[in-house]
Amino acid sequence: MWAAVICGAVVGGALLSSSVQPRATLQILPCTVSQLLSSTKVDSYVIGGREVNQASIVGIVRRSVPFNNYIQYKVDDMTAPPVDVKLWVNTEAADPVLLCDAGSPGTYVKVVGSLRSSKGQRALVANNIRCLEDLNEITSHMLEVVQAHMLPSETVGGSPLKPVANKHSSYRLSTIQSQVMSVINTCPCNEGISFDDIKTKLDYLSLPTIRRSLEFLMKEGNIFTTTDEQHFKSTERD
Repeated sequence: MWAAVICGAVVGGALLSSSVQPRATLQILPCTVSQLLSSTKVDSYVIGGREVNQASIVGIVRRSVPFNNYIQYKVDDMTAPPVDVKLWVNTEAADPVLLCDAGSPGTYVKVVGSLRSSKGQRALVANNIRCLEDLNEITSHMLEVVQAHMLPSETVGGSPLKPVANKHSSYRLSTIQSQVMSVINTCPCNEGISFDDIKTKLDYLSLPTIRRSLEFLMKEGNIFTTTDEQHFKSTERD
């Protein structure tokens, strides 16, 4: 019911209009599955006049199938048919079957990832999947969907100003979390920054404090691990 009512507010309000308008980029765009599946694509995916870099959805896992190096999920938020979600796993570090249990059918999850298309079928390639700790997060996500798609496209001379992503994705960060995020953002390396380098740059913070901040940023989809579990990269960097 919640999905139908709020989705009606978003879709019925023509927020998915493909009419020509200035585009702004939200680095992590809260979406419904319906919006992902109906987004337009020329050079990149566009929802509500905004290019989609990373998208987040909240829904229930209908199916999960482990493969050798990834897990295939079907995630349903009841706004459209379930969307495919692919989570690549480090098979040397974890058992895909155990990871599959973390998002087993019937579990509500939040997914952050990149929208991709293969053979005409769209799917999310996930950077992060986590189980909801509180079902109020379902309502919170849907409110974020409405808010994100009502944000104005800030333009000067018809060209977008700097992306509004940082205002949206970091507004809930504490001072310490923002400091950790800032250190990760400044690393230009493709493999991201190592945990040891983060400790060195933030030597005034305790190790448990840094680890808690990293866990939070991972859950929120602000960062993801790269070559191993000790290297981190920001989803806000290209």
